[in-house]
Amino acid sequence: MNRAFSRKKDKTWMHTPEALSKHFIPYNAKFLGSTEVEQPKGTEVVRDAVRKLKFARHIKKSEGQKIPKVELQISIYGVKILEPKTKEVQHNCQLHRISFCADDKTDKRIFTFICKDSESNKHLCYVFDSEKCAEEITLTIGQAFDLAYRKFLESGGKDVETRKQIAGLQKRIQDLETENMELKNKVQDLENQLRITQVSTPPVGSMTPKSPSTDIFDMIPFSPTSHQSSIPTRNGTQPPPVPSRSSEIKRDLFGAEPFDPFNCGAADFPPDIQSKLDEMQRQRWRGSKWD
Repeated sequence: MNRAFSRKKDKTWMHTPEALSKHFIPYNAKFLGSTEVEQPKGTEVVRDAVRKLKFARHIKKSEGQKIPKVELQISIYGVKILEPKTKEVQHNCQLHRISFCADDKTDKRIFTFICKDSESNKHLCYVFDSEKCAEEITLTIGQAFDLAYRKFLESGGKDVETRKQIAGLQKRIQDLETENMELKNKVQDLENQLRITQVSTPPVGSMTPKSPSTDIFDMIPFSPTSHQSSIPTRNGTQPPPVPSRSSEIKRDLFGAEPFDPFNCGAADFPPDIQSKLDEMQRQRWRGSKWD
């Protein structure tokens, strides 16, 4: 490992001061991860962290997991670690919290830096893998340190406090954006649950009445208290009205009055038949009298 930067006046840097002070320099790399270290700097401290994360990554690789790719944005305000496609900030390492930066001379793809976490106040070592730009990235971070130190001297230390306030506000904005995204997801879940409930529950009043049960001949059972005219049959037609019972003369199936030989008038039959009917009537009367 080798310390990547120093503040020599004759140091020749790779980027213009404006590029790092007003914008940022982007790099792509593979992120092996971060691990807690006991010291804020030191070659041996970094070497142990690299060895530990390499071993952990080797195990994950054997399980089929790939090393995640990240985008680094380096400026005089710090080093941001983003997801390359969504540009979501995964880590925001402020420059004044970075205490050590180095590349690995035995493995030219590896570079690291140690940063003090703003929440836990623990020192974390971040390890990256870049096949072609490991040394260049380390020098770019060194140049950002050099420019930040010069601005500190020019402003008499006021600029550092300003950057701290800006960094705190940026952290607050990031937390609010994360919270806002979580609330949006919760609202979306509630809307989906409400939509499913509305689809599965029919509205009140839309229940179709059940058709009455029928017998084996598909006929509705007779009920003297039910209104036959209000109950439709299975095919949708109304049943015939029930004839009202009254004291009128009953008629047979063909609409004719039932035959009663004793209630017929005299002119209804020929004389010989009528005489026999009269005789039968007298005998019937006599029999009922004796009874």
